[in-house]
Amino acid sequence: MAIAPETRMGPVELSVADLERSLDYYRTLIGLEVLARENGTARLGGGGGSELLVLDEQSGAEPSDGYTGLFHFALLVPERADLARWLAHGIRDRVPLTGLSDHYVSEAIYLRDPDHHGIEIYADRPRELWEGQVGRRMTTLPLDVDDLVGELGESGSEPFDGLPGGTVIGHVHLKAAEIPPTTAFYRDVLGFEVTVEAGSQAVFLAAGGYHHHLGANVWETRRREPAPPTSARLLEVTIVLPDAAERDRVVARLDAAGAAPESAGDAVRVVDPSGIALRLDVQR
Repeated sequence: MAIAPETRMGPVELSVADLERSLDYYRTLIGLEVLARENGTARLGGGGGSELLVLDEQSGAEPSDGYTGLFHFALLVPERADLARWLAHGIRDRVPLTGLSDHYVSEAIYLRDPDHHGIEIYADRPRELWEGQVGRRMTTLPLDVDDLVGELGESGSEPFDGLPGGTVIGHVHLKAAEIPPTTAFYRDVLGFEVTVEAGSQAVFLAAGGYHHHLGANVWETRRREPAPPTSARLLEVTIVLPDAAERDRVVARLDAAGAAPESAGDAVRVVDPSGIALRLDVQR
């Protein structure tokens, strides 16, 4: 049974070695704002909007490169001009980048935070260009930086006041232990649709015809196990379901598959085949 088409991604929770350092990075360079902070945990969002990122301090933690967990979380901005403003800021303020890509379905900028957590900031191309054709259309080409910055007019620059309202977690890309069990879990149990498969190397899945809400690959997985608890790592990925009835349908499938979901208030927690914790929450 397919997961509800209204399903979307929610906040991503990470541990970081130095919360002050991370907050400076995410506020100044990425453009998020602090919504709340207490007891070594900070909650961040964009443009006065909803919570997107949770940071938990694990003092002195080392990056979790090579383990299963996060490849990147992706911040989807509402308009192409918003992406252009971010790129102009990145160029002007010399923000270190790890990539600039045109995926046909979207245009994307890639970074890594001080703990090596991967970040993507992206804007979608119009859905009518790619809907129903993701498997044939989604690709990776160099981003046309000049064309993107051209969205800002002759100046090629505008003030950067942070990520705009309406920014959401568009997708989350995981480092998996193996692709076949990952596909079986997210497709056959949770109910996401596979949009792109790359053999035993990667898979992309979505709800409601989107190009992908979840991705998984083994390109950087050198150890097929979660990172140690003392490392800077992915703690939890949230999947937001439209209502309690859909949550209960998904939980029934998890129970039938022996996935051992656990209640967490109105939400449910479960661990995927790579040891990655998922929180299944409902729209509020």
